[in-house]
Amino acid sequence: MSNGRTKLFLENFFVYGLGSILAKIAPLIMLPIITRLMPNTTYYGLSDLSNIMVALGSAIAIMGMYDAMFRMFFEKDNFEYKKEVCANTLNFTLVSGITMCLILFIFRSYFSVLIFNDVKYVNLLIFTSLSILITTLSSIVVAPTRMQNKRKVFLFTNTISPILGYGVSIPMLMHKNYLYALPMAALVTSSIMLIFFYILNRSWFNFKKVNIPLIKEMLRIGAPLMPGFIIYWLFTACDRLMISKQIGNSFVGIYGIGVRVASVSQFIYIAFSGGWQYFAFSTMKDEDQVEMTSKIFEYLALVAFSAFVIIVPFTHFIFKLFFKGEYVNGYVVFPYLFLAPLLLMLYQTIINQFLVVKKTWPSTLILSAGAVINIILNYILINIIGIEGSAIATLIGYAVSVIIACMVLSKMKLVIISNRMKIMCVVLVLFIVLWRFVSPINIFPAILMSVPTLIIFCYLYRYDIKMAYKKGKAMFKQIKVKSFDK
Repeated sequence: MSNGRTKLFLENFFVYGLGSILAKIAPLIMLPIITRLMPNTTYYGLSDLSNIMVALGSAIAIMGMYDAMFRMFFEKDNFEYKKEVCANTLNFTLVSGITMCLILFIFRSYFSVLIFNDVKYVNLLIFTSLSILITTLSSIVVAPTRMQNKRKVFLFTNTISPILGYGVSIPMLMHKNYLYALPMAALVTSSIMLIFFYILNRSWFNFKKVNIPLIKEMLRIGAPLMPGFIIYWLFTACDRLMISKQIGNSFVGIYGIGVRVASVSQFIYIAFSGGWQYFAFSTMKDEDQVEMTSKIFEYLALVAFSAFVIIVPFTHFIFKLFFKGEYVNGYVVFPYLFLAPLLLMLYQTIINQFLVVKKTWPSTLILSAGAVINIILNYILINIIGIEGSAIATLIGYAVSVIIACMVLSKMKLVIISNRMKIMCVVLVLFIVLWRFVSPINIFPAILMSVPTLIIFCYLYRYDIKMAYKKGKAMFKQIKVKSFDK
């Protein structure tokens, strides 16, 4: 990559990524406190089920229009056209969001049993339906800030909103209102984002500007992506629903804690995804776009796999340090769920190539294959080894999707997979198998396996690491010189 594109990628990676991380880090920091205030894992499991339903409902309501909006925004340089794209996206999602909310409200008794296994949680379902509407709208109104690259605003709001959300949930937990405390935190956070960004970006949204042909054109891009979002949801939520049905909501709570702690790996993924869309679409017409995307894919894989190998030996220690009671058992799912979002990051890096050439249907089929394998393995493995089986199923499902995507895109000459990338993947699989059967709890034997694995990774990419070090050193010197001149 040229210096300009490298700077663009890193700026978006760190600034937008950091903003998204700040929004997610508060729940992670608060987790040990939450588990002590909420001693019954069943309530945490119910909150987790509510959360995953918000994710599903908002994905259906948005119907891929967020990505279509991003794609169409950069189609023309005409300012009025950009405003029309944003306005029509919000108009569409407002109608679809209200529709989704009403469906859940009307059939609340049925969905309460389907999701929470009991009609007595019908009020929680009503609360969940409202959260779906707010989340749907907030995801759209924040988009102009990202598309205009207003980094400071994004960073500030993502820092302050979760703090305000927990200002509501902690008092509720202290008063033993366990059922609604965490969903309330999520709702308050989304509401703050919605109100603030609508006020900030209101000039981009005009409810009178309804352009049906433009909406249809955006739906042609976005609608084929919606099944993909639902499949993403199946990867992250099917496990909880199947655990709930097969072994109970209390195990959903334990699994949910494992998921939440494992979400530290999502900081890498969120940092990447926050700036990736702007970078990918703004450079999609470059002549060396395929080579550039392939290199980014490999470098992200190196970072992801290395982070996994470094943290896995300390899994059981971390859970014993921060949690008590049954929550400690969440350690069994942590390693697999730590790696899974990183595989998703790799998948989205290369699958974006389909969107660049306006062929979105292959990504849906590829992700579907992984989801089917995930569901089948969930059904089998939960009954055999409990929640660990569900985590393994999720990891394998993502791995299958990444492998198929690499094969298809390589044949289409839209991505290049090097031999060293293949070797690194084989080494990682061997490490996981050896770790699981030799030392899933003890730290030192696991470290003895981690060190040679990292040495192999570094050897494979030794020239790239040296080049990155030299570039980083040069950029640091430039920053230092500029600061001195000021």
